Formats: sequence, structure tokens, C-alpha cells
Amino acid sequence: MKRHSAKLPTPDGVDALIGVNYWSRTGGPLMWRDYDGEVVAQELEQLRAHGITHTRSFLYWPDFHPEPDRLSEEMLAHFADFLQRHTDAGMWTIPTFLVGHMSAQNWDPAWRDGRDVFSDVWFVGRQAWYIREVVSRFTEHPAIDGWLLTNEVPIYADWRSRGIDTIDAEAVTAWAQLLIDAVRAGGGTQPVSVGEGAWGVEITGNDNGFRVRELEPLIDFFGPHVYRMEDDPVRQHLGAAFICELLDLGGKPVVMEEFGVTSDYVDDENAAHYYRQVLHATLLGGATAWIPWNNVDYDAFSDREPYSHHPFEMHFGLVTDQGVPKAQLLEVRDFAATLSELDFRGLERPDTRIGLLVSSFLESPYAFTAREDGPTVFQVSRQAYVSARTADLPVGVVRELDGLPADLDLIIVPSTKALLAPTWAELERRAAAGATVYASYFNGMHANQRGSWWPKLDDLFGVRKRLRYGLIEPVLDETVTLEFQTDFGGIARGTSLAFPVGGTVDGRSHLPVEPVDAEVIATDRDGRPALLRRRVGSGSMILSTYPVEYFASAVPRVNPEPTWELYAALAAEAGVTPSVRVDDALVMTGEMTHRDGRRFVWFISQSDETRTVEPVSDGGLVDRVDGSSVTTVTLPPFGVEIVEYREQRA
Repeated sequence: MKRHSAKLPTPDGVDALIGVNYWSRTGGPLMWRDYDGEVVAQELEQLRAHGITHTRSFLYWPDFHPEPDRLSEEMLAHFADFLQRHTDAGMWTIPTFLVGHMSAQNWDPAWRDGRDVFSDVWFVGRQAWYIREVVSRFTEHPAIDGWLLTNEVPIYADWRSRGIDTIDAEAVTAWAQLLIDAVRAGGGTQPVSVGEGAWGVEITGNDNGFRVRELEPLIDFFGPHVYRMEDDPVRQHLGAAFICELLDLGGKPVVMEEFGVTSDYVDDENAAHYYRQVLHATLLGGATAWIPWNNVDYDAFSDREPYSHHPFEMHFGLVTDQGVPKAQLLEVRDFAATLSELDFRGLERPDTRIGLLVSSFLESPYAFTAREDGPTVFQVSRQAYVSARTADLPVGVVRELDGLPADLDLIIVPSTKALLAPTWAELERRAAAGATVYASYFNGMHANQRGSWWPKLDDLFGVRKRLRYGLIEPVLDETVTLEFQTDFGGIARGTSLAFPVGGTVDGRSHLPVEPVDAEVIATDRDGRPALLRRRVGSGSMILSTYPVEYFASAVPRVNPEPTWELYAALAAEAGVTPSVRVDDALVMTGEMTHRDGRRFVWFISQSDETRTVEPVSDGGLVDRVDGSSVTTVTLPPFGVEIVEYREQRA
């Protein structure tokens, strides 16, 4: 399976696109009114010295477009100077046009008069005119390296719902087409995207009108904005990476367009840890450009909206209001230096033979399904991704609607209430052809048609289900223990794994079965079958009667939990054990290859203590600087280490 790692072109053709969302300390969103080119030059110089080559800039819409048919020449002159300052600093920028939302505040052009953003023909025409005129003035400037239509426009259009179930998708797609056409009509040849945050139904399970599949043919890159509030550190560290994996659509580059932390929520040390984790995890998850939020703090504007009512928004900066670099900026600097050392342009993610299947019920509005189904698919799939990465598996995320790649040896179907009927038939065919297919039973988390919608479950897995109609078999304990009755992929017979249990009353349930032509691999503490295998053709169908991924997804601070051991065993059974792994659940590995043949291995700690691991490898690991053999890796708290992998020669 090919895993995406497409890159945006950069002007120098070499450097990774390492940027920052930029407002000057001279005014924040109102910087163009108080524009000071010398201060901008100083700020850019400091950022460039720390490895940042790009900014994402913002044309504050009410100032740049004060009347329907007029642009502000004063603001445009300031922006022209801003571009020249970038050129002088050896930097580039990606301007954002329709800045009607920013940092917990919405601002309208004075002349909007309540018109609909997407469907009012006159208002859309004014937006297109504004964009075309700005592009035509600046597209030839060497500092321009891309365009963004908006900033988080779903919130601007409907801040109460963030667009969920209130914005018409057809209108959005037509609007995006017209505005992108305006960029091209203005002579813009640089990459363009929407700037909406990639919060659509294909990612979150909630439909806000910005459907990624419909926008993909129009745009040149995806730009997720990720500020998740989590209850588990590992889910927090890998959350953005999983979103990058979900954006493997159309082969388009994934730009981490916004992420970051406010210093009002976290201390400097933990802010640095978060930046380090997100930067490296998203690189391994398919991102190829990074633009954190944001460049500087805005303490001088505490009496100005939006900072007066959302004061934590003042302190997302990489630099304090006094110009002092924060620990986060040093992490960005170090990451940029690492990518330069590895020759980022030549790096790619290696292919994989392990697929995590994401149900189409995440994104498709099938009739008579419950609102909760899509977000639950996201919740469960993300937890399964965390478990796979904890097991060091180079997992690829497969969307059901896109079909199963032909070259998968292990297919993981985690805690899935529903797949399309043809998909189940295809999974059985894949098993007959030699694949290992694992699926865990799940009733769903609500009582609407409660039960797994698996056609001919008994035949698929060689069991007889012992369910009563309309009822579930509840799990009342806080843990479920699987006791292995046979050796299985490195798990010895007699081993017990205890899985934490969480979730709703309806979701905390299991599937009672009797084996018919399936072997029992593990039982629960009451002796009931919990993990079974039906051999079919040259492969197998493996059933978990407990939705262990769903259980874990609903438990705070649960990771690492034993699903990673189960996944490691599945990989061993399928013959796809990773080439480099460690026996420490708090250290995960990942690999990237270089087009010149080199292979690099990441070791990423999820521990708040120093840890030393002894990698298990099919080849040799060497220090990428001096070439000395690496037999142990010591990682500081939440640390990252990268070594080179060299295959053993006969």
C-alpha cells in the first residue's frame, strides 16, 4: 500500500516548508493600520534565524476591502512593503484573503449587511472581485508562495454550530470553485487551498458543508487546523498525525496549516514536548509542511478584541511580546535543522502491507443512521491507530469508500458497527487469498438498531452467535481479561491481557458465541470465547468478541493499553512484523526512506521519564553522523532520536 507524502514545491527547491502564522506585534489582526515595516523586518529576521522560511499572512478583510467596489490603497501599499521585507529576509508568504474570523472573533466588511457567505450571488461576486484584484497586483512578486481563500470560514459563516448541519455543501463547493477561479483569473499560478481547517465530515464525522472529497479536485493541498482537547497524552500526541493519515485523498500534499499551544494553558517545558511530538508524528503521518500558530504574543492589546474577551489567545506565540524565543520556537528550529540534515526533499514514507480500515459510515450520509455513528468511527479508528503505532506497525489508513489496496497482508477492522455488505465479502476473499483479517464486534454506542450490521457473521467467522433480539450482553466489569489458550504471534499460551472498559451503556457489551469451525485463541475470565480464528483459503478471519478499541477510546489516560500487544501478535501471524521495533510500549518507532536508498528510523518516547530501549531489528542500526553501531537508544522525556537503518548482508 502506498502511503502519501507528496510535497508542495518551495521556491528554493530544497528546504522543507517550515512556516508560522504571522501577525506583527505592532497590532495583531489590526497590524495593517499600525504597520511598521522595521518591526516586521526584525520579526522576520528572528524567525529566519530559527529555521522558519515562510509565513502565512492575513489580509484583514474589513481593512483591505472597505467598500464593495474599492480596495484600500493604503493597506495594499503596506502589504507590498511586507512582501519586500520577506524578500529581503530570504522568506516567502502565503496570503489569506477572507479574514472574517480570527482568534475567537468574527469581523464583517461594513457593507456585508447580513448577506450569506456562500449563496448570495452579489456577495460571492464581490469576494471573487477582491481576490482577483489582489492576486493580479502581487502574483509576480517573488515572495508569494501560495494562496489561501479564507481562515476557518465555517466559524465565520455560523459561529454557533461551526457550520455543522447548517451550511449547504453544494453551495460551498460552487463558492470555492468561483474563488479559486478568481485566483487563476488574477494570474495566480501558485498553489491554492481553502483555509477552512479540514474539519469536514470525512475527517470528523460531522458535516459542516466543507466536504473534503468535493474540494479535493479544486485545491492543491490540504490544510488541517488541529487544536484538540484530549484526555489521554498519547492520543493527544498522535491526534494530528491521524488526521493527516485521513487526508490521504487524491495524492495532495498535507500542510499542518495550524497547530500550537497557548502559554496560558501549559508551561514551557510541556509546550516544547507537545511541539516536538506533533512535528515528528505528523511527518511520519504524511504531513510535509508545518505552519504553527503563531509567531508572537500580543500582551500590548489586552484591551482590544479578541484578546479582551479571550485573553488566552494573546499567548500562542513562538516568541514573547518582549521578543524572547519560547521553547516552542527552539523545537521548530531543531526540527527544521533535522529535516535539512536528512535532505527532506528526498524523504518518503515506505509502502506498507498493513491496513487500518475506516468505515464509510464516518463520512457517508446513509439514510436512517444515527448522528453519533460518524464521530464514533473517528473515535474508534483513532484509538486503533494509536495502538498500531504503539506496536511499531507501519500502518496505512484505508477508507472503505476507496476500496482495499491489493497488497495488504493484515487488515484491521476495529470495533466496527457497520461496513457496506460488499466490503465484508471482499474481506473474506482477501482472507482466502492469504491475508489476515481481524475484526472486533461492536453494537454501536446507542440503541438505534443496536447491534453489529455484519451480514452472515456466523459464516464469516465460523461461529454461532448466541444473541437475543433487542438485547445486549453487557460488560459490567472495569476490565476484560483475555486468557490465551494457544501460542499466538509471540503471545505465549497462558498469557493474560487485561483490557480497560469504557463507553456508553449500549457500547459496553460483547458478542456471545460458540465455535463451529473456528479455533478459540483466547477466552475471557469466564471461559467464553473472546478471540477466534477461522482459517479460510491460505489466510484467516479473526474475530474479537469484545470491542476493545471502543472500550479504550472512552477511557481517560489509558494508553498504552494491551490492544497494541494484540496488534503486534496479528502482525506476526500475518508475516508483517516491522523491521525495527522495541519491547517498550512507551517508545514507538517509525521509518522513512530516502530516494538515494538510505533508511531512517525514528524512536519517539511517550514517557515523562528518561528511557533506554534495545531495538529489535532485522538489520543494523547506526548513528547517522559517525556511522557507529547503535544497540541501545536513550531518550529524554518525550524525546525523539533518529538513526540510520542498514540491511544485514549475507
